[in-house]
Amino acid sequence: MHAASHIQIRRAGPGDAPEIATVLHEAFEEFKALYTDGCFSATAPGTDQVLARMREGPVWVALREGTVLGTVAAVVNADSIYIRGMAVLPTARGSGCGARLLQQLEVWAGSEGCTRLFLSTTPFLDSAIRLYERFGFHRTDEGVHDLFGTPLFTMEKLLKKTAAK
Repeated sequence: MHAASHIQIRRAGPGDAPEIATVLHEAFEEFKALYTDGCFSATAPGTDQVLARMREGPVWVALREGTVLGTVAAVVNADSIYIRGMAVLPTARGSGCGARLLQQLEVWAGSEGCTRLFLSTTPFLDSAIRLYERFGFHRTDEGVHDLFGTPLFTMEKLLKKTAAK
């Protein structure tokens, strides 16, 4: 059986915030030297900032046997969904966790009537960029091109408009 079949995705609640903060920190720690301090702090926020994000939009976690392996958050922006806080523990990379989180987010976006997903990423997160590209995202010229001095670019995926329910 494929490893991704053992991964469960669920909406996160306030009690998940400490684990989400840990996943974000551990997922980006190996790249810390490539970030400015301000950008790393924004990319790997602490529990209080995760709780604040939960008030701005839904957050999901990917779990295997009750252990949080990954996370993603969304913010609705008109008919678009801004994806942020996408992270998978280094030990869970390649498990299908990231793809499952993106699938969940896309299903939710469709249910909200949104037609576009977009995100910002750094050019040095090669495996994440490959995942986004496999999932149908492409690079655009829009958006902020750095965060606290760390280079960024925007990627988007256009969604088919679904019939109203």
